[in-house]
Amino acid sequence: MHSDIAQLVSLALYSPKPEESVTFFHDLLGMEISHREGQSVYLRAYEDFYQYTLKITEASQPGMEAVTWRAASPEALAQCVAHIEQTGLGGGWCADDYAHGPAYRFCTPDGHRMQVLWELDYFDAPPDLKSKLRSRPSKRPLRGVPVRRLDHVNLMAGDVPANRAFMQEVLGFKLREQKIGEGGAEVGAWLSVSALVHELALMRDASGARGRFHHVAYWYGAPQHLLDIADIFSDYGVRIEGGPAKHGTSQAYFLYCFEPGGNRVELFGDTGYLIFDPDWQTVVWNVANEGDLEKSSIWFGGALPKSFYRYGTPVVGGHSLEDIGR
Repeated sequence: MHSDIAQLVSLALYSPKPEESVTFFHDLLGMEISHREGQSVYLRAYEDFYQYTLKITEASQPGMEAVTWRAASPEALAQCVAHIEQTGLGGGWCADDYAHGPAYRFCTPDGHRMQVLWELDYFDAPPDLKSKLRSRPSKRPLRGVPVRRLDHVNLMAGDVPANRAFMQEVLGFKLREQKIGEGGAEVGAWLSVSALVHELALMRDASGARGRFHHVAYWYGAPQHLLDIADIFSDYGVRIEGGPAKHGTSQAYFLYCFEPGGNRVELFGDTGYLIFDPDWQTVVWNVANEGDLEKSSIWFGGALPKSFYRYGTPVVGGHSLEDIGR
């Protein structure tokens, strides 16, 4: 099936500490503030081509507001909407957000809020941010260890197969890697519409909750930058959950941390690998097997703590960072 979706555009998050969250992304990860409106702040990395890729809005607890995708064309948008409406998961059109044209809102079977659009505003750098490198939308910032672009999002799901099937059958995503657990249960899925291993990952929510957020990933390109940001995080009291290390799944160098509002952030240190094979066969990890469980998560580096598998936002009873420890 050909995908009507072309790319991941942006992620909107809730934070109970919005100014601290903005400071984290701006000062430590070098992102630029594009716009402020009401209780929301919009940010972009220096190689993001659109006006923003991250929206942070004040709320009582952390979590995800919505994921935004761009269709491949106006015609593809119409076709995508028609497919979604057939599932009964559509939420109608909206045109009330910054730098976006009309967007069609919908939910996954688990309840994750998403939207798809075609029209949006490209970033037009002012003179002080304009790069001499014509393929780069703005200069590399001179603060923190600046991330380069939005890479992917990871969502927790009560029912991985149902949500994976929705992304494949309705939106045309391709299943790149998969994790199978006890009894053959599908516990993880890595999906993409491009040569990337994933723009979207789904992992089973051990809490039994539905529709929660696991993490957003921004890309560095150079693994050295993971060591640099880990050094800075340690000095400035940012909690590092795992890494720097390397995944077996996706082959990417990574670091997981928590921004001040409580949402998990992943930093990628390279692209992992790219997929150009039109007949790609899904890579399957049997995580009921101890060897696959270990190597799929950590190819080398320290093991991920239990918080990685249990903590998501919004927080549910008994699974806060304090409750589950490090």
